[in-house]
Amino acid sequence: MPRAALPRHAAARRSKLVPLLCAAALAGGGLATLADGADAADANLLANPGLESGALSPWTCTDGAGAVVGTPAHGGSHALRGTPSNSSTAQCSQTVTVKPNTTYALSAWVQGQYIYLGATGNGVIDPAVWTPGGSSWQQLAGSFTTGAATTSVTVYLHGWYGLGAYLADDVVLSGPGGSTPTPTPSATPSATPTKSPDPSPSPSSTPSGTPTGTPPAGGPLPVAPYVDLGAWPTPVLKDMAAAGHLKSFTLAFVTSVGCKASWFNAYDPKSGWGKDQIDAIRAGGGDVKLSFGGASGTELAQACTTVDSLFNEYDAVVKAYGLKYVDFDIEGAAVVDTAANDRRSAALARLQQAHPGLKVSLTLPVLPEGLTADGLAVVRSARDAGVALDLVNVMAMDYNRPATDYGDDAVQAGRSTHDQLKGLYPAKTDAQLWAMTGVTPMLGENDDHGVFDQADAQQLVAFARQNHLGMLGFWEMTRDAAACTGPLYKCTNVTQAPYDFSKVFAGYTG
Repeated sequence: MPRAALPRHAAARRSKLVPLLCAAALAGGGLATLADGADAADANLLANPGLESGALSPWTCTDGAGAVVGTPAHGGSHALRGTPSNSSTAQCSQTVTVKPNTTYALSAWVQGQYIYLGATGNGVIDPAVWTPGGSSWQQLAGSFTTGAATTSVTVYLHGWYGLGAYLADDVVLSGPGGSTPTPTPSATPSATPTKSPDPSPSPSSTPSGTPTGTPPAGGPLPVAPYVDLGAWPTPVLKDMAAAGHLKSFTLAFVTSVGCKASWFNAYDPKSGWGKDQIDAIRAGGGDVKLSFGGASGTELAQACTTVDSLFNEYDAVVKAYGLKYVDFDIEGAAVVDTAANDRRSAALARLQQAHPGLKVSLTLPVLPEGLTADGLAVVRSARDAGVALDLVNVMAMDYNRPATDYGDDAVQAGRSTHDQLKGLYPAKTDAQLWAMTGVTPMLGENDDHGVFDQADAQQLVAFARQNHLGMLGFWEMTRDAAACTGPLYKCTNVTQAPYDFSKVFAGYTG
């Protein structure tokens, strides 16, 4: 995410271009090996585990993308073949009954590119094992423990968008069976891998299924962490929401190619790239905030030389996604670009006139003492242009100082920003000013090697509850998912399970 005092290095925004395999994903959630023989005392709970019936049932596959084939097979004479498309991972699943508070072993033999094996259920942490694949059969294996109320789990396999067919065979779920009726099979996608198979991937947006329901009416989004949509493979928002117990996200970043809006200089947002992902989040009762700018791209206000041209780009993106929330991540050289900031302010005032109720937030660098003078000038410019700012969200990270407590610093940054806003908006009540304040830390190790850990997250959530802050965010969901040791744009580099931080922040309700 943005950094506080200094512009963030470009690599942190270009993970889609860097082939990477996180070591911990291999050790704790990636390709593993299990002995060929399971414990004889525990039967395989899956029916038709090797597809030897010659039919899929009771496996179900999304979008009709699964079939039984006779060759090649790992064992016996049949195997499962899934064929992903640009909009489907060809997920196949089967639901079985299990016992609460019990450990189960899961394995499958697979062949192809980027294949996943996992299990989901009430109170179950998805083991989500995967392999980048190859031309020979490989075994995926993992284990999980059911929760106190778990009575069924759904075992799933899937490939990845547009990467060709995969094969699966001899799937085993080993452990004691349950006694309740088997529920209808469901399809819940697994976590995304951390290695790019292609430095220039084709776009894929896309959880499968047809969303239902309607978006919320533009109410507060108390927790909306950033998701770097420039990561490869493209993060699956619905999966992250389920795994992190979250409903809403801030999507990063729309930048510019000339005076034209672009998702991280790659895809055209006006075409609705990724809208099916957004629809799925809205169908689940959440919503998204779309963020313009960031450290590595050029925000549109710097590229467009007139208010009219800038308004037209913002307006087209808001219409393409039916947005109720927009964010402007202004950092680095953009913070001090007075002409661009004033252009943005004038365009945003027009944008709110064209879209009544549109909520606008500014995300700005901060120190524990508060916003810099340049950051305050950005807020003042918006205020003076008539922009009704919903939030001033501060990047509580990367202070580039000797060792400090990052939990204390995040709290102090929030307090200081609240006090500064009081000077800019003297007519607002204290409660209104707290509701206008957002705080966004960087999870785990920061670029300056300071550490924001789970205890700091709990401290910040407690502070937010006490004062009813307008929003908490964090940089960034794929780092929380990987939970590994490695480059900071993929890992937190602190001891944690996947989505530990998300689950802490999810406890904040405003």
